[in-house]
Amino acid sequence: MKLRKPSPLHRRLGWWLLAYLALISLAVFSVGNYVHEHAEHSAWRALLNSELDSIVKHIEHEPHYRWQDSDTLRLFTVDDSPGVPASLRTLHPGLHDGVVVNGRSSAVMVRDTENQGRLALALDINDFHELEEFATRWVMLAGVVMILVTVLMASLGVSRLVQPLRSLAQRIDGLKPGMPGQRVEVDPRGSSELYVIAAALNDYLARNEQFVERERVFISTASHELRTPIAVITGAAELALDQPALPDRARQQMQRVHRTAQGVEQLIQLLLVLAREPARLAALKERIALDQLVPDIIEDHRHLMGDKDLQIAVQDLASVDIIAPLGVVQAAIGNLLRNAIENSGRGTITISVSDRAVVTLQDPGEGMSPEEIAAVYARMARGDRNEQSGIGLELIARLCEHLGWALTIEQSEPRGTRVILDLSASLPAPGDTRLVM
Repeated sequence: MKLRKPSPLHRRLGWWLLAYLALISLAVFSVGNYVHEHAEHSAWRALLNSELDSIVKHIEHEPHYRWQDSDTLRLFTVDDSPGVPASLRTLHPGLHDGVVVNGRSSAVMVRDTENQGRLALALDINDFHELEEFATRWVMLAGVVMILVTVLMASLGVSRLVQPLRSLAQRIDGLKPGMPGQRVEVDPRGSSELYVIAAALNDYLARNEQFVERERVFISTASHELRTPIAVITGAAELALDQPALPDRARQQMQRVHRTAQGVEQLIQLLLVLAREPARLAALKERIALDQLVPDIIEDHRHLMGDKDLQIAVQDLASVDIIAPLGVVQAAIGNLLRNAIENSGRGTITISVSDRAVVTLQDPGEGMSPEEIAAVYARMARGDRNEQSGIGLELIARLCEHLGWALTIEQSEPRGTRVILDLSASLPAPGDTRLVM
């Protein structure tokens, strides 16, 4: 499942601010419209009631009084006469807004009187409504413009606000593992919270440097302590091999001891260099002929078969050279061969080397299910240790990562497991003249 990339902080704040302003504007417009309508009705009611009171009073006290309609104010006696608009006949006593009288929008006050019957005083408010709609459109447009301008200014402000945070993130991203004395600095425009974060991170960097220094001292000490006994074993084996009276069988065993001690010394050197700084692996590279190295690795591991009904067969052994650390190549291929021997009871283990420096080992064991293979890959990715697999597939995977190699594990038909170690990234470049081992 593809994860959605999170949106920037300033964009989120911008959207939230836009939604907030929209809600606030809607609430203000709704309340304003309600207050306006209420005030408008109160004004019409007061005006029309006052005018209608004056008309009724004149009619009652002046028998010859006649009301004269104006351009905006007209008086109707609501009865069945043809001159009364149909829209007035159905109105109950009280104020009515927006009544259409002769094609014009009007505010109408209807009142029942004792002598004149039902009277309706109509005020022409059509022009007022048009002006009101015009003002409403401009208010809404001004509100939209205000929201857009506010959001734009807020976005610019928030962008400037989070710029120190982005700057801090870039400085953190620029930290290089293994380089001492690194610290992060906060942009002067940054907030106090960023200074707190930077201080905590710098404190962590300082404590991490102390931890790395303790590890370096330990590795240096362990290097001396590990190499001393291996040197003693190597020296003793060389002295024994110099004895002319040494029996052939014993000489073969001493030669194996000597080769194993040398291999362990190389492996110790490899592990120490890898523990210090993986980039220093490049200093240990040399030209290696795989067609000469693989048979030696096979011979060094034959004793692991013991009394098993196992055979090791070389199918294809292309003549190919690579440029890589000898100890790494020996440890990687040897460990894969060791795993194949330990997980097989009988049959033939086949090894092949292609002209592209791809080493393939296929064992006749029970094989691995897809779930077990997936578990192995997960363990290699986490770097978990496996005490039963030599230096471990995890370490081989780590070495492959540093050297650009590829390790693949798959099922083999009809049974068994096939392991493919692709060393093609270590093929010598044209014109490389480094000597063969």
